[in-house]
Amino acid sequence: MELTGKKVFILVETIYNDLEFWYPYYRLKEAGADVVVIGPMGGMVYKGKAGLPVKADLGMADAKAGQCDGLIIPGGYAPDHMRRHPEMVKLVRDCVEFGKVVAAICHAGWMLASADVLQGRTVTSFFAIKDDLVHAGANFVDQEVVVDNNIITSRTPDDLPAFLHAIITALA
Repeated sequence: MELTGKKVFILVETIYNDLEFWYPYYRLKEAGADVVVIGPMGGMVYKGKAGLPVKADLGMADAKAGQCDGLIIPGGYAPDHMRRHPEMVKLVRDCVEFGKVVAAICHAGWMLASADVLQGRTVTSFFAIKDDLVHAGANFVDQEVVVDNNIITSRTPDDLPAFLHAIITALA
């Protein structure tokens, strides 16, 4: 179990991409990580695009960057809802600044842009938010996974195997 002793936060909000949440959730648990679901409100249930529910273990006010080794942001429409919560954006910024592994897939790049952590970074995402990331100072490339120091990004659910391989390698 290569991630035993590691704690990873996964952010959640309404209309998350079900595959981009559940694949990392179970793959990280399988690798031995302690996975904690962080939503705007702890104990609240959030539904994905396909309707799958997930209950937040902690609310954003109770989650601090120093409590985790890594943070994953799934895509879907959830990142657009997440970035409306200043505490959630601050958590992402703090994790990047503290050198934690921060991984964003698909539309989750919006959270990196809102956290103002993209200046000079090379990233990828779903093509529709490319302009947003470039305007936030990122160098955009179209690759299945991009690792730029402690930020890991991918494009779509098809990239999940490479995305999780990069995350697990960085956390181990």
